[in-house]
Amino acid sequence: MDPLDLRAETPGLQDATYLNFGAHGPSPTRVVEAASSFLADHEYDPVSKGPYERAFETYDRVRERVASFVGANPDEIALTESTTDGINRIAAAIDWEPGDVVVRTDLEHPAGVLPWQRLEREGVEVRVIETDRGRIDIDAFADAVADARLVCFSAITWTHGTCLPVRELVEIASDAGAFTLVDAVQLPGHRAMDVAEWDADAVAAAGHKWPLGPWGAGFLYVDRDSAADLVPGAIGYRSVETPTAESITYKPGARRFEVGSTTPTAHVGLAESLDIVEEVGIDEIESRIASLTDRLKSGLDDDRLLSPREFHSGLVTIAADDPEHAVDRLADRDIVVRSLPHPEAIRVSVHAVSTEAEIDAVLDALSTID
Repeated sequence: MDPLDLRAETPGLQDATYLNFGAHGPSPTRVVEAASSFLADHEYDPVSKGPYERAFETYDRVRERVASFVGANPDEIALTESTTDGINRIAAAIDWEPGDVVVRTDLEHPAGVLPWQRLEREGVEVRVIETDRGRIDIDAFADAVADARLVCFSAITWTHGTCLPVRELVEIASDAGAFTLVDAVQLPGHRAMDVAEWDADAVAAAGHKWPLGPWGAGFLYVDRDSAADLVPGAIGYRSVETPTAESITYKPGARRFEVGSTTPTAHVGLAESLDIVEEVGIDEIESRIASLTDRLKSGLDDDRLLSPREFHSGLVTIAADDPEHAVDRLADRDIVVRSLPHPEAIRVSVHAVSTEAEIDAVLDALSTID
């Protein structure tokens, strides 16, 4: 499938210049139909196959699909609601003690800020690494994590669209004895992803951005050996080997982080969206995004372009004196982007389904904004 064929199958891209995929990717008709069809079968036909049997078969199928996509084993994948949900499940599974240290960067989304901020009330120290234009200093990182219990950082930063050196950062933190948690939500369907290559303890992500999947379809990778030391903060019949046993035996790997009767509907849509990503080809997607972002950046001077000029991702951050005003002015031209709380900027999210004409329209509109 060609990226522009995928665009033609996505109703949400027909009536405006949509460039906010880093927040939400509108779903193609195939994704919505797959999710809707499952929901109808599950709710309208509880007899030919019981609702629990149908749901559990679907959980298994989706775990296998996600695992194949990210380079994991199925038992290393838990189905969650979102990246935030996945990060919180890890935060709640560690037996924290006063004086423990959590390290994060100043580039994290609130999903990678708020769970640690809450732990500060329990005496946990949260150490924030300052960065420069979306880039991290390796020596500063090594110093910060030397005595850390856990380190959390993003694979692609939502503020600048920079790709952090995940494997190198994980190795440094692991050598210091820290648990490593990667926020990878900006990666699936955008750039190639291989969690085995990273060797992190846990990776949280979701499918409602670049894969163009539905909301509510998150997933959490947890290394099988790392999971053995984690006690989930919530427990249910999907978390344990035998729900009716007198003692608790958690399921191996990430499965211990699944709890109870959640609908597989959104995850059915996620599985379909991952199939589509592979039909288009992740190399083709990345190459087209690189070409389109080069086109956008070529029209921006160095003072205005806050993302790296070389290709990192489809997230392009552009300085604006009044970001909300700039977003509104672009909306007047049916161009959808978002403002950022930091830096003072707007963010244009360029996907492979975007067009050259849309990039030119953004540059033309920006030229008229004070």
